Amino acid sequence: MERIAAAEPAVRPPVRSLSPPRRAIWPVVLSGAMAAGLAAIAVGWSVSSTYEKRLDALARDAEHLKAELRSQQTVIAILRDPATQLVALVGQAPAPTARARMMWHATAGGIFVAAGLPAAPEGKAYQLWAIAGTNAPVSAGVFSVDASGTGSLSVQPLPGVATVNAFAVTLEPAGGLPAPSGAMYLLGKS
Repeated sequence: MERIAAAEPAVRPPVRSLSPPRRAIWPVVLSGAMAAGLAAIAVGWSVSSTYEKRLDALARDAEHLKAELRSQQTVIAILRDPATQLVALVGQAPAPTARARMMWHATAGGIFVAAGLPAAPEGKAYQLWAIAGTNAPVSAGVFSVDASGTGSLSVQPLPGVATVNAFAVTLEPAGGLPAPSGAMYLLGKS
């Protein structure tokens, strides 16, 4: 026993605790918080981008609706004015069953609506003409028709034309011409 007592006592290794030291957890918590913050920023940016696109689409829709409202208000103003003339146009030889109406007001312009016109060939369009007395016809605009032969045109007031005696529609090159050159499809006298 003496030998055991004389021997140096063995050094025991320190006992480690099972819980990590307190300061070792803070980097993990901070890293997690930073990752969550970055994820929140990415999600917020994505949602913001989606909402901005939707707001832009809604703004375009609102502008389109405002333009449509202005157009409808113009139509109502023309229809309410007693000075508005209603001119019926009838089909001519190329389209005898075609019909049209022109609601015309000298200072406000007018609305032209046609039905029964054949589809215009490639590179061609229909052109509306205002005829005032013996003066040369004045272009009131170019329009096309859909598959059912229906077309319309909003006509601005024609400068220098106080009274219109007749309206006519001819088939012209796309974009129109300064004077009629094609076949007459519709004609109506006021």
